[in-house]
Amino acid sequence: MVFEFLDESLKPIERKVQAGERLSIADGMTLFTTPDLLGVGRLANIVRERINGDHTYFIHNRHINPTNICIHSCQFCAFGVKADNPQAYMKTLDEIFDDASVYEQGQVNEFHIVGGLHPDLPYEYYLDMVRGLKERFPEVHIQAFTAVELGYLAELAGKPLKETLVELRSAGLGSIPGGGAEIFAQRVRKKICNEKTTGPEWLQIHETAHKVGLKSNATMLYGHLETVAERVDHLVQLRELQDRTGGFVTFIPLAFHPENTVLNFLPSTTGQMDLRALAVSRLMLDNFPHIKAFWIMITPKIAQMSLAFGTDDMDGTVVEEKIIHAAGATTDQIFHKNTIIDLIREAGRIPMERDTLYEDLHEVFA
Repeated sequence: MVFEFLDESLKPIERKVQAGERLSIADGMTLFTTPDLLGVGRLANIVRERINGDHTYFIHNRHINPTNICIHSCQFCAFGVKADNPQAYMKTLDEIFDDASVYEQGQVNEFHIVGGLHPDLPYEYYLDMVRGLKERFPEVHIQAFTAVELGYLAELAGKPLKETLVELRSAGLGSIPGGGAEIFAQRVRKKICNEKTTGPEWLQIHETAHKVGLKSNATMLYGHLETVAERVDHLVQLRELQDRTGGFVTFIPLAFHPENTVLNFLPSTTGQMDLRALAVSRLMLDNFPHIKAFWIMITPKIAQMSLAFGTDDMDGTVVEEKIIHAAGATTDQIFHKNTIIDLIREAGRIPMERDTLYEDLHEVFA
C-alpha cells in the first residue's frame, strides 16, 4: 500500500528515512511545522519498528522526591519552594528508606530519585541515601540526581565532578535521569531558569558521567517560550553528544504544565503537539535506542496513541510522583502494571517488562 503524504515536503525526508540517512536541521524544522502530522507519525513509526519492532517497554519503578526546598526559583517549576513555605518538606533518611519499602515491600526494579537543591543538607545526606537504599534493596537499580543536582552535589562535596560521580557510583548509584535539560537555548534559559545549570554545563555533566561508566537519559521541556528552531537545536546537540559517548539510553520529551507556575498565562500543550514532539524526537535522534512517552505528563491515552508515533516505552508504575502533579497534572500518581500491559496490547504492541538499562527484558503475557 502506497502512503500518500498531505505535504509534499515530507517526501525527501521519507527517502532519507527509508535509506537510514541522518536528518538535517532543515528536516527537523519541516517535521515540526508541516500540517501533515499523520505523515510525521508514519515516518517515526518506520524508525521505531526498525529499532524496536513491536516491542513496547515498561518498568516497575518508584519515584522518591526527598525534598521540595530549593535554592533556585525556576519560572516553569511548581515543585520547588523556599524553606519558609507552608508546603515545604524535607524527608529524613529513615523516612526515605520507609518510603522505599512501602510499595510491595520494595519489590520494584528501580528507585527514581530527584528533588530540590536544599540549601542546608550536606553532601553526606545524599551519599548516605544512595548507600542506605542499596544496602536495604540490593537488587533495585538506583537512578538518581539530575545533572543540576550533580553539579550542586560536587560543590557541596568540594570535589571535582568526576570524583563525586565515582564516589556516588561506588555507593550504589546506577544511572542518571535526564531532568534539568529543559531547552538548551540560552535565550530561553535566561527567562525560565536563569539561576540553574546552563545548557553546555548540562551536556558536560552527562558527558563526564558517561566517561565514568554511568548511563543516563535525556529530556527536553517543550511547549513554553521556546521556538521550533530551538527545539531542533536541542535535539541536534543531544545527538552530537550521543555520537561521542553512546551513553544515553532513553529520550523523554516533557510537556510543559503551566498551572501553579509563574508562566501560568501560557496554554497547556495539545495532544497534537505532544505526538509531534515524540515523533520528531524519534526521527532526529537516530542514535538513541529508545523514546519514552511519559504518561504522567501527556495522559495515558496520548501515551498509548504515541506508540504509533515513534515511541517504544511507556515508563512505568511510578508511584507517588510529586513534581509534575505540583504543576497541575491530573493523571494518577500510580499506574498499575496490568493497566500498562492492557494499553500496550490494545495498541497492537508487545509489552516487555524491563530493567532501567534495558538489559533484563521479558515479554509479559498476564
